[in-house]
Amino acid sequence: MSDSLQRETAALLATCPKGLEELLADELRALGAEVDRSTVAGVHFHADMATAYRACLWSRLANRIVLCLLREDGIERPEALHRAVAGVDWSRQLRPGATLAVDFHGRSEQIRHTRFGAQTVKDGVVDALQAQGRPRPGVDLQRPDLRLYAHLHRGRLTLGVDLSGESLHRRGYRRDVGHAPLKENLAAALLIRAGWPQRLRDGQALVDPLCGAGTLLIEAAMMAADMAPNLNRVRFGFHGWAQHDEVLWAELKREAEARASIGRKRCRSRLYGFDQSPPALAAAKANAMRAGIPALIEFQGASLGQLQRPSELGDEVRGLVITNPPYGERLGELPELVTLYRELGEGIRQAFPGWRLAVFTANPDLGHRIGLRADKQYSLKNGPLEAKLLLMDVPDAADVAQHAGAGSATGVATPRRSEGAQMFANRLEKNRKRLKKWLKQSGESCYRLYDADMPEYALAVDVYDGRVHVQEYAPPRSVNAAQAQKRLFDALQVIPEVLGVDPGQVIVKRREKQSGKEQYRKQASTGERFQVHEGRARLWINLRDYLDTGLFLDHRPVRRMLGEMAAGKRFLNLFCYTAAATVQAALGTEEAGGASDSVSVDLSNTYLEWARDNFALNGLDPARHRVVRDDCLRWLETARAEFDLIFLDPPTFSNSKKMEGTLDVQRDQVRLVSLAMARLAAGGTLVFSNNQRRFQLDPELAERFKVQDISARTFDPDFTRRPDIHHVFFIRHREGA
Repeated sequence: MSDSLQRETAALLATCPKGLEELLADELRALGAEVDRSTVAGVHFHADMATAYRACLWSRLANRIVLCLLREDGIERPEALHRAVAGVDWSRQLRPGATLAVDFHGRSEQIRHTRFGAQTVKDGVVDALQAQGRPRPGVDLQRPDLRLYAHLHRGRLTLGVDLSGESLHRRGYRRDVGHAPLKENLAAALLIRAGWPQRLRDGQALVDPLCGAGTLLIEAAMMAADMAPNLNRVRFGFHGWAQHDEVLWAELKREAEARASIGRKRCRSRLYGFDQSPPALAAAKANAMRAGIPALIEFQGASLGQLQRPSELGDEVRGLVITNPPYGERLGELPELVTLYRELGEGIRQAFPGWRLAVFTANPDLGHRIGLRADKQYSLKNGPLEAKLLLMDVPDAADVAQHAGAGSATGVATPRRSEGAQMFANRLEKNRKRLKKWLKQSGESCYRLYDADMPEYALAVDVYDGRVHVQEYAPPRSVNAAQAQKRLFDALQVIPEVLGVDPGQVIVKRREKQSGKEQYRKQASTGERFQVHEGRARLWINLRDYLDTGLFLDHRPVRRMLGEMAAGKRFLNLFCYTAAATVQAALGTEEAGGASDSVSVDLSNTYLEWARDNFALNGLDPARHRVVRDDCLRWLETARAEFDLIFLDPPTFSNSKKMEGTLDVQRDQVRLVSLAMARLAAGGTLVFSNNQRRFQLDPELAERFKVQDISARTFDPDFTRRPDIHHVFFIRHREGA
């Protein structure tokens, strides 16, 4: 590179994650650049090549530094794009025999795909070089000698040489990334927003209580050591550029190495990382070693409940606690996270009074569970997620002591419950007391504790042998979504406390109106199941993977009744689900025994396999107790066998693609019951049940058959609050019919 080119300023572009443009502009100014403006593409600036190289080496925030070769408006069609690219003198940018790759961003009405845009740019480069008699360059998408950057927005094309090569956020130290890691430049931005550079000057400390792979700590340590973030990178994009000046680059790198060497020795700040995961800590230590700052960070294994102020930090030392806790992208993760955020707040107040706390989360409502008020918030993107950095002051020791609740086993204050949360907790306690005697007498371990008793807390809370299944009824549009989520979080804080269960044993789902296509859709794929007892039966339960758990608790009395009625009888279970009713019928009672044989019919392979597992768990002979996969209506139309006891429990509505047509229990009840009664032996009983809350029995059925509404007899004490949750009928043939 000529001396004049080194000294001349060039137009450059620095790209960065959305929301960091202001910080990046300040950083570029500090490096000696003249910032022009910010656009959707990034920060446009002017600088000489030495400053451009420094930006590649020292920028903690940028993704890429691009040397702009062309800015042109009116680029809508591929022909215009090709013509503009071909007008650049590529012989000054690309060495003979070099390979290239094109990163294309944006679109127009005529250029709708980035791959097509990149191909058009590449063709323009090739045609320009061949017109000069230069050889055709090869394409290498993985490790090209020269990477070109093209951005098209509203007809304006920005085209240039990517001086960075691989994105600058990839510092090279992070091979062991742990779970859901922050990008390095986003971590640096969080530290800057949280005021870490200013605290460094005062020799303050930094702590990450949920450090994971250590990205926040490593970025903070490099700032503390005056270490260029990309000092350890072997190759930049400009290494393959025709005008690269290796002498200039070597000089700038030596300067950075000298600063890092001095900075590591002079660093006064102490940095600490805590995590309860041994693999995460091992990854963090390895990452810190590769970054070249292992001596600056102390990593320790500890949960939030074990969090303590490092002993070498005196009471006068202040600092920053910064962390990126899990967000709870899946509803089922929320119970543990509500507790985690609460424990985070408790631990920080106890161990770090007078410090500053910075929490980065994509779920600000969880952030409120910390129990401290954020005096500043910054909106940022973490990949596709909208996230916020919450900044809050931790009260000093005197305030903590005043705030601490009396009688706390840990000496840490328990955040006060909201008025609504306390009312919800009181209702749970009241319901537990009401059910206590019945549960002791019956021996039932699976029951409903709460069913939207308070309209504001529209939840169903079911207990399955010490585990808790929470179903949130989706709020109507008239209810403020943020308020509904706050109440859910209130409930998820209260439930483990009142029931004395680990938050990890609380599983949450959202209950919405389901079509037949959704009925069997998986919610997760954990395969996590466990056994429960109901009467004489043992049954498999899965709380996580499906909307339902494998056992409809409200039908417990009906299953008990079937077991009492089934002795020596031929039993048919239609729409059998996991066949819990068949198990009860087959086991019967100790005095009378169970059904002589049974057939259980359903359309779902998943639930029929579940039924077979339930049969095996209870030692039922598969030769006597068969499962059949079929549409129940179709099976009834072709079946010839008779049964003495039939259980018909259809879904309220189904339009499963496996069915012929749709099923609506209110509309189709006459056909359903008639087909079932055709298979019922003389003197037998059809038990017809459904969960259509407004169900009305068709008068035609009462005219043709003996019908007895026994719904009132089919509610145990845990379901008496909602007498319309199901309807149950005994239906028998009329004498002489």
